[in-house]
Amino acid sequence: MKKLYIRLLVTMTVSAALCCGCQRLLPTETRPAKLTYPPARKDSTADVYHGVKVPDPYRWLEDADAPETQAWVAQQNKLTSDFLTGVTAREKIKARLTHLLNYPRYSAPYKEGDRYFFWKNDGLQNQSVLYTQKTLEGKPRVVINPNLLSADGTVAVTTTAVSNDGNLLAYGLSRSGSDRREVKIRNIDTQKDSPETLKWCRFTSIAWKHDGTGFFYNRFPDPNTVPPEDQTNYNRVYWHQLGTAQSQDRLIYERLDNKELDFYPLITEDGNFLILHVYHGTDPKNRVYYRPVESTAPFIRLLDDADARYDFIGNAGSVFYFNTDLDAPRGRIIAIDINNPSRSNWRTILPQTDDVIDNVVLINNHFVVAYLHDVRHQLKIYNLDGTLVRKIPLPTLGTVGGLSGKQDDTEMFFSITSFLFPATSYRYDFLTQRLTVVHKPKIDFDPSHYETKQVFYHSRDGTRVPMFITHKKGLKLDAGNPTLLYGYGGYNISLKPSFSVYTLTWLEMGGVYAVANLRGGGEYGEEWHQAGMLDKKQNVFDDFIAAAEWLIENKYTNPNKLAIRGGSNGGLLVAACMLQRPRLFGAVVCQVPVTDMLRYHKFTVGRYWIPEYGNAEAGPQQFEVLYAYSPLHNIKTGVEYPPILVTSADTDDRVVPAHAKKFVATLQAKAPVISCPPPRLASGDAGAGESKNAGKNLILLRVETKAGHGGGKPISKVIDEQADIYAFLLKTLDLQNNSVK
Repeated sequence: MKKLYIRLLVTMTVSAALCCGCQRLLPTETRPAKLTYPPARKDSTADVYHGVKVPDPYRWLEDADAPETQAWVAQQNKLTSDFLTGVTAREKIKARLTHLLNYPRYSAPYKEGDRYFFWKNDGLQNQSVLYTQKTLEGKPRVVINPNLLSADGTVAVTTTAVSNDGNLLAYGLSRSGSDRREVKIRNIDTQKDSPETLKWCRFTSIAWKHDGTGFFYNRFPDPNTVPPEDQTNYNRVYWHQLGTAQSQDRLIYERLDNKELDFYPLITEDGNFLILHVYHGTDPKNRVYYRPVESTAPFIRLLDDADARYDFIGNAGSVFYFNTDLDAPRGRIIAIDINNPSRSNWRTILPQTDDVIDNVVLINNHFVVAYLHDVRHQLKIYNLDGTLVRKIPLPTLGTVGGLSGKQDDTEMFFSITSFLFPATSYRYDFLTQRLTVVHKPKIDFDPSHYETKQVFYHSRDGTRVPMFITHKKGLKLDAGNPTLLYGYGGYNISLKPSFSVYTLTWLEMGGVYAVANLRGGGEYGEEWHQAGMLDKKQNVFDDFIAAAEWLIENKYTNPNKLAIRGGSNGGLLVAACMLQRPRLFGAVVCQVPVTDMLRYHKFTVGRYWIPEYGNAEAGPQQFEVLYAYSPLHNIKTGVEYPPILVTSADTDDRVVPAHAKKFVATLQAKAPVISCPPPRLASGDAGAGESKNAGKNLILLRVETKAGHGGGKPISKVIDEQADIYAFLLKTLDLQNNSVK
């Protein structure tokens, strides 16, 4: 329910230069740049973990507001900007990105009351706009246009909840990409907002009472009432009465005995029950509490063992349906009668199969189940007794999103997307069994010249891992293709096929785009997730390294032409793999990364991640695991790592920019000083990371202003960032300028 979740070229001249006296000729534009990195002060700060002293000389960079930190970041940004704007093809890349992105994009519709709602972006709007219409053929009317809320597009609507009758909208505003939200309420007919503003909301769920008088929601305490370390603890559920001040909100539920629990309210579709999904951090094992909506009695702890994942699907009277991985790591559907809730009375409606139950919605009194079959969705309809009704043929092998409909509806909506298939929304009619297009985008790109294939390779321990590869048809497997390998591998998040114009730009430049479905994700259920977390995190890095080796061994590319990219937990992934196998990669794009695995839990919502990573302070074993792969603590002096671009944002309050800053400062300080890169070894080289004083690294830091972890980032900033990333790749992978359209 709450996922961190996790998802991104310069002319060679005929002149050449000698490289540091070794008589090896390098093209002028590809020889190592003579960059002077801004100095970063080192101090004697250190911590002792279970008897091991660990220096932390750049801890002062954790203070984002300190003048010294801000001056250092400004110098790093200038260095990076000067370097990337010097790439002659950058503006051409930016123009192509802008052109490709300039097409109307729609979400799948959903219905509340007698209205349909959908999001639309005309093309280059910084933020998508929410529309409503009475019929699917009717004229859409704007509900809220976030682009009018700020001149630069940095105010985003990141949470929405429409009342049961379709007349009221509660929406959360995020500023500069922050996870913090302020909730407002809008009358959809009058377009007027109520005067109240609800503060201290982060990862907030909103559950409207069916009479429209108000809603239940979860929030954190006023930060002035708790110590700094508790500002993301003591999550509570409140009742908000429409038209009243937040100070009058009524406390519904809290757990002072367990301040780290988070509560996410919802109201059943029949309006009878208030349900709380209860989580501890990002651990998918949750609890479920409930009580009648009108009751003030204590909540009934229906599921309180936190022994598995329980996702509430819906109810038929007293029978509650859940998608759970209890004794079924790929998921099953169970029924619990709350009048007879003992486990011996639970019924299995749909047993576990070879495929993963990725999503279930109760529509038309049927279960609509989206299965993951080798990371591709299949959509099936079942009766409430679990008998199969039919499988819905999908227009492409890809990803189903936005699946919605009411329990008594005879229609449902969803979207389909894949690497070469822009997100297209559909309506399914249960009475006629017809699937019709609602919104189909038109883009200036011909996908018929490209293809996607899925391959399977084996990781270091023999585990079979899937990977999607997209490229131009007729690609020559001559080991010379520039290739961008993307991964994530964490938090039970699956990297499913999706469409992105940023990927298209890479494909048009002759690039190969590969997505590896690593352990730690949810592609094959909870067992796949657990095989890549805590003390098994190294499996994720091994899976990614094996993907790179497979691409090289199968002649798609070579180490000099292979770039890796990841963000957030994926930033941790590419940073760790770069350090473990530096000669395997030609370039690294490391976005909003987690790099300090010993202190990550001390910042903002970092404590949420302890169930995924562990805690170095909890004991010697956890410390040893984290210390062994923590990117910040595994940089070796004098090793020539591949060129790296590290990105962050000044107002990222999920993964604080201190991770990126300390990582870059350490990389730059330990970089070799002689500019003479050795030839890269083959994919299986055993000596990776041992070269000393081999050549001067290219280490760039890009810290975006007025931006956060990625959510709500305006299109204008996204285009600039992507242009910088591809300019960096063009430069470092030695791609021809004429490959850019």
